Amino acid sequence: MKPRWDLGESVRVTRNVRDDGTYPGAVRGELLVRRGSVGHVVDHGSFLIDQVIYSVHFLDTDRIVGCREEELIDLDEHWVESRFESREIVRCNRALALAGEIRVPPGARGEILKVLRDTPEMVCYHVHFDCLPGHPLIVREAALEPLIAVEVEHA
Repeated sequence: MKPRWDLGESVRVTRNVRDDGTYPGAVRGELLVRRGSVGHVVDHGSFLIDQVIYSVHFLDTDRIVGCREEELIDLDEHWVESRFESREIVRCNRALALAGEIRVPPGARGEILKVLRDTPEMVCYHVHFDCLPGHPLIVREAALEPLIAVEVEHA
């Protein structure tokens, strides 16, 4: 298992990194590093024999955070900022139709399954809507808005 990045190389994190209970002084679930942030590899090791873990120093937050290899890309690799992240709960802000039939009404609640950054429409998402179980849709970013935390608690 050979590391992809060497010490001192610049990398970008592709997903929000939250405390899993192991970061000193942070609360479990607290945002440590925002997706798109740039850092420098200061160390690397392995976890469960088959995963390379990198210690990355993010200068903007002055934090050294452990990141899995699949959470990082080279600094010069194509990157498009996205409004949402996988597993975020969203609301559709317009009706969505399939074959001319409205299948997702405005206000429908959904969950982001995957961020699609390399589509011709700019950023799109695989979204699973509660009103369309078992049929995730590819949805443009402009058709989604965040679901406010209070709304999630009452859902």
